[in-house]
Amino acid sequence: MSALNPRQFKSVLFDMDGVLIDSEPMWKIAMEDVFSSLGSRLTKEDFQRTVGLRIDQVVSFWNAEESWGIEDPNWVVDQIIDQMIELVAKNPSPLPGVIETLDYLQSLPIKIGLATSSPIRLMQAVLFHMGLSDCFHTTCSAEKEPYGKPHPAVYLRAAEELSVVPQACLVIEDSLNGIISGKAAFMKVVCIPEKTHHPNSRLNLADFHYSEMTQFLDDFRAQWNHPNSNGIVPL
Repeated sequence: MSALNPRQFKSVLFDMDGVLIDSEPMWKIAMEDVFSSLGSRLTKEDFQRTVGLRIDQVVSFWNAEESWGIEDPNWVVDQIIDQMIELVAKNPSPLPGVIETLDYLQSLPIKIGLATSSPIRLMQAVLFHMGLSDCFHTTCSAEKEPYGKPHPAVYLRAAEELSVVPQACLVIEDSLNGIISGKAAFMKVVCIPEKTHHPNSRLNLADFHYSEMTQFLDDFRAQWNHPNSNGIVPL
């Protein structure tokens, strides 16, 4: 694994779920509750198979897998998002290091973006309740894209809106599908695994690895102030 050289990047793009907020347990609570109303016996452990996918893709996946016979999954999606917004409002706590990292990046000549698979209304609710609405130069939801992660569309959209070439973007992700999305967009990817994910050696696909956001911030700040011997990578 190469050393992080932050001065080669003109933008840092954050995933939301599992990176800014510990929402993965909330997703599993909401899905288990709504899916059980359909007669499903899926458990929180089963949902590991769909981590990182857009929620409509998750519902479509399990609709086919479990043969629910739902012709229009949108009402199921809406119920899950309604529950998610309620859960976020009750516990709008950013993960450790998130506030400090955003504050530090705002002091640098770097553009900050958000690129999430979550629907727009959930994205807006999370940012509002956590007081982060003004921290990003752009916020992009894969809801607007033909495909969600692991497709790179939402990351490419964020780069376009920031007027930054993809190769100058650093992505922060927590899941395999998110990592694949960032890499497919020709961006460098930091992996900070969400704690409820099972250990997955495929996360090694990411370029940089940290156990916590605070660890990433310490390294980013140190390398920004004292660039490593590799120097600045030409863009």
